[in-house]
Parts: sequence; C-alpha cells; structure tokens
Amino acid sequence: MLVEFEYWWLLILPLFFTLGWIAARVDIKQLIAESTSLPATYFKGLNLLIADQYHKAVDAFSEALYLNKDSLELHFVLGSLFRRTGETDRAIHLHLNLLENYELTDQQTTSIKVELAQDYFKAGLYDRAEELFLGLRNTRYDQAALRHLLDIYVKEREWSQAVAMATELERSSGVSYRKEVAQYFCELAANAMISQEWGAAKAFLAQALDANKNCVRANVLLGDISAQQGDHQTAIAFWKKIEMQQPDYLGLVAQKMLKSYSTLSNDESDARKGLPEGLAQLHHYQEVYQLSSIMSVLYEGTLQAEGAEKAEKLARTELIRKPSLKSLDQLLQARAMLDDEQHDLQLMQQTVRNAIGDRAAYYCDQCGFRAKQYHWQCPACNAWESLPPEPSEATIRDINLLKRK
Repeated sequence: MLVEFEYWWLLILPLFFTLGWIAARVDIKQLIAESTSLPATYFKGLNLLIADQYHKAVDAFSEALYLNKDSLELHFVLGSLFRRTGETDRAIHLHLNLLENYELTDQQTTSIKVELAQDYFKAGLYDRAEELFLGLRNTRYDQAALRHLLDIYVKEREWSQAVAMATELERSSGVSYRKEVAQYFCELAANAMISQEWGAAKAFLAQALDANKNCVRANVLLGDISAQQGDHQTAIAFWKKIEMQQPDYLGLVAQKMLKSYSTLSNDESDARKGLPEGLAQLHHYQEVYQLSSIMSVLYEGTLQAEGAEKAEKLARTELIRKPSLKSLDQLLQARAMLDDEQHDLQLMQQTVRNAIGDRAAYYCDQCGFRAKQYHWQCPACNAWESLPPEPSEATIRDINLLKRK
C-alpha cells in the first residue's frame, strides 16, 4: 500500500503544478487588464496632484471619471478636489448623484455620506452637515463625526453643545480637551455677563476652573465681575491668582489692577492716593517677570502719581536692563516733560514713536495671524490660547514673512 500511495502522488503533482500555472496566468492577465482599463488621464491627474496643481488635476480627474463612471474611488478623489478648490457646490452635486442614481452597499452609502457631510461643512451649511454627522455616530466614522460636530458647535458658538461634544470626544479618543472645555465655559460666562447674570457667570467660571485649574481667563473674568459689582478687593485677589497659574498673563490685568487699587482710595475725589500700593505690586511683578506690558502700565501710573522725574528714572532703569524702542520712547517723553525747552527731545521721541508704529502686536503661534489686541481664540485658525500674552515688536522682515504665510 505504501508504494501505491507514492505512485499516486507522482501522478497528481504535475496536475497541481499545471493548475497553479494556469491560475497564475489568469491573475497576471486580470492585473494587466485592470491597469490598462484605467484612463491615462488618471495618471495625469496623480502627477498634477503631486505638483500641487489642483485646478488642473480637477480637469484630469473629471475626464477620467467621464471614461469610468462606475469608479467610486474616482468620485471620492474628485469630490475631495472640489472641496480643496472651493467648488463645494460641484462636490455636493457629485455625491448626491451617487446616492440617488447608483446601487450601493450599506458601507458604500455610509462612505458617501461622510464625503457629503464634509461638503456641507466646507460650504458653511452647518445644519445639513450636523444632521449627517449625527447619523454617523456609532459607526466606524464615529470619532471623525465627533470632531466635525465639535467644529460645527464652536463655529456656531453653541458652547453648551461644544462642552458635551468635547467631553464625548475626549472619552472616545483618549485625547485631553480640558483646555478647550474650560474656554467653552468661559464663553458661556461671558454671555451671562453681558446679560448681567452674575450668578450664572460665576457658576460657569467655577466649571472652567474645575475643567482646567490653569485657566487664566476664568480668574480674569471673575475679577471683572467683582470689579463691576464694586468689590475691588476681591477683584484684585482673583487677578493675583494668575501669578500662580501662568505669570506671563499678568500684563493682561495690570491696568485693571491699578484701576481697582485707585478706586480703593479713601478719598474718591483724588484717586491718585490709591495708586502707591498698586504701583508697588506692579513693581514687584516687573522685577520678577520683566514683562513689557506691565512696564507700560507701571510707567503711565508712575507718571500720573509721582511725576515725570520718577517716570524718567524708571524708564532709564528699564532701558539699561532691557533695551527696547518702547522704553526709549518713554524715557524721551519724561525728559521732554521735565524741560519744555528741549524741543530736540520731543523731535527724537516723535521719531522713535513713528519708527515703532504698529509693530507691537500679538502673533498666533499656529498660523502667524497678527492682532493688535489679545484674543483667547485666534480669529484666523480658531486655535485656543495660541496668541502669546505679551505683544512682540516684530521687525519689518518678520512681518513680511508672516504676510507670505
């Protein structure tokens, strides 16, 4: 029996070899057929994409899709290109046509809805986009849907929904959204402050600090509320807490602190009597942190309360320690006030002031957006806390580079 078994295998092995050779030939022929069925414009479009020539790539892929109307992948590529080039109406029409006129599997239908939802989002049709993204929850696109829903609620300033969505996304992805959630609560508090709903505003700010204990904005707003209610001692206490959070932000409240210290004066008819304690506090901050924004407030307060001579000394000390055009401008201003006959000093001061002009500004770390005043959220890229709290005196070269971006 053993000998017969070996002979049978000798007869069967060539048959297996022949069948394998035939199968391989069929696979090769099929591969060649599939590659040759792709229109040449498809490869032309790929080359244009690599070269970042998106509008020309649109034409190439449009021609490729005309020659191969059943290719779902070509539809997706072309739809993405339409969004990239701002032709969202064509992208919407393309994907709606797929849903209405093609027989699709459930998975294909879901994939097309993802594309269509992105079309609506790009076009600013947030209600339609929201409806589709909500329908994509609990699918394999769940996290992508959550991220887009969060973007929608932020753009529409629906802060309560943004909090809920960020919390869900945090739970789903494992990525922290504590900083963003705290900012959403601050936005809710700011809206409540406009309506003078002080209790609700304070509650929102407590939630902001619970979400992110280093949320500077929460203490800024808590101080603002106390100041508006006439409790300046409490306002100052809230603003002082910023030193324990992120001291670089103290410059944002320096002027407010000095004003509240002035208001605490026993003699309200002469607010200057309340300035010494406030000036001493700012002197301390400046010695420790050396922030240009605090120096500006300190100089103006010193000039008002103690006169040009003290202000000149302060500006000279700062200029020696940390040379800047702003400090030079302050020094020349004080010197000119001390001697009315020194017209050359006034001329020099005006020259320096013209030189620094609008150069001092806040520049977003994410996109380079230039702002004359501080924003908690960048108006250009919507990133939170991306603008440094201290303005920078950018050079003309820096400004030109940022403009090119």
